[in-house]
Amino acid sequence: MLDLRQMQALTAVAQAGSVARAAKQLGWSQPSVDYHLRNLDRLCGTALVARSTRGTTLTAAGEIMLDRAQRILTLSQRALHDVRAHGQSGLTRMKFGTFPTAASALLPSIVKKSKHAGLHIDSTLEEIHQLVAHVNQHEYDAVLLYSVPGYELPFTPAVSTTEVFREPLHLALPVSHPLAQRESIDVETLVGLQDENWLLGSTRGDPIDTIVVDTFRAAGHQLEVEFRTDDYAVMLGMIAAEMVIGLVPLLASMGHHPGVALLPIEDPAFSRSLLLATPHSPAGSEVEKNTRRLSDIITECLRLIG
Repeated sequence: MLDLRQMQALTAVAQAGSVARAAKQLGWSQPSVDYHLRNLDRLCGTALVARSTRGTTLTAAGEIMLDRAQRILTLSQRALHDVRAHGQSGLTRMKFGTFPTAASALLPSIVKKSKHAGLHIDSTLEEIHQLVAHVNQHEYDAVLLYSVPGYELPFTPAVSTTEVFREPLHLALPVSHPLAQRESIDVETLVGLQDENWLLGSTRGDPIDTIVVDTFRAAGHQLEVEFRTDDYAVMLGMIAAEMVIGLVPLLASMGHHPGVALLPIEDPAFSRSLLLATPHSPAGSEVEKNTRRLSDIITECLRLIG
């Protein structure tokens, strides 16, 4: 049977690059690190590390084990922390991550409703690629993020996703713009705006930006991006000041924005899916029940604003 100390030894060697440095990092003796590595090799039936005068590296089998070991160690630490927290508060702790725009519109309601449902939401705000990485490593119980049609996020097979909301994107224009009085805009008219000053997100490869760039490219246009920001308040202010135009999702467009006209785009591709991503858990387990409970709470919060 696997021993957590074996996985700690392997992880430390991968990080430190030698058994001696790994022992110092762990506060163990060098023979102790060697002992756990040998036992892990024996259990696996193959060598997980390769030693040389330059240090110790992981074999291909060792890299596979490292990926699993990091998840197991994370889960073991979480298990202790969560059970202790439940003993103190009576609430089940859930590590939850989401992106800033969703957090500003939804997080207070999610946290409040979750507490009434017996859940303590330990929340973190991060960008999409960070949320994917954390849920893939099972470091978070659930993440709320977004994707767009045709651009899949790199989840591992061990992660399940549920669409909780389909959010339309709007073209945001200054109210002085010739198109601002329209009720909506078609794609042909949209790509005719290639000479406008466009504002896109700071994070390269953002799914929303990719829709815009690819749409213009398909029409034979190279979109020139004048400004970049991930702060929608800044973006809307710049649009009102007649500096730029850009795409704004529903969650970011809530509220009063004087000087800005928001036009729905007549193409379902210009939308984003809000996804709740969670590591797989056995059907009927307490984890699965809590995840379903959180999904229902998020759906309810979205329905109230949608």
